Amino acid sequence: MWSIVLISALSCCGDRLVENAPDPSESVLAEIKQGLQTGSLLFSRGDCLAVKVFSQSSYTHVAGVIACGDDFVVYDSMNGVGVRKMGLSEYLRQQTPNTIHVVHPKDPFTMEKRDAYERHLKSQLGRKYSVKHHLTGQRCDGLHCSEYMTDALMAAELISAQQPSRVSPGSLLEGVIKTEVYIDGNRLDLKSQLDSEPLDQRWYHRAWRETCTCCSKSVVQVRRWVLCR
Repeated sequence: MWSIVLISALSCCGDRLVENAPDPSESVLAEIKQGLQTGSLLFSRGDCLAVKVFSQSSYTHVAGVIACGDDFVVYDSMNGVGVRKMGLSEYLRQQTPNTIHVVHPKDPFTMEKRDAYERHLKSQLGRKYSVKHHLTGQRCDGLHCSEYMTDALMAAELISAQQPSRVSPGSLLEGVIKTEVYIDGNRLDLKSQLDSEPLDQRWYHRAWRETCTCCSKSVVQVRRWVLCR
């Protein structure tokens, strides 16, 4: 019964678009770009209790990076969207206010590994999101984020996994670090920036604004805990 409840919650999981989150600052982008390369993985520590309980880890999402000159493209599988790609800045904006843990390949990808990795990532674009098969280990029409990244790393012959669909973000991170295929990079807290209050605002306007802000933040936090969005 508990597994059914968790799977139902997980089916609603995935960080949705944060419409009011600001674009990351230049300093944040500069910090996270240190050492970033094709094959780097972005692990997120979000608030989703369902993922944390189910996977026994604080990591709730993972995405892969492809370097395109001086820019970076991020690939992931997200609930409500499926497999997608976007620029690094937009990805970080959508992950606000999560903590991002970056890891990098111990050895830069060879041309053959890069081609295989990128080819697999691109081949899955548009595929729907699914996590229910995490319990059985069987494949299905959909993909969850860590399954997607595991398959891409297997395509590049960096790792092996008997049941990629049962790999969680936390177990993937543990695996690539323990086998010394990857090394630790930066950890970065993505903080939400609050709108400044008008200086000439009357006390009752400020009180009303603070009350609305408090209620809104409470609703958002509960939604992130329970519905993972």
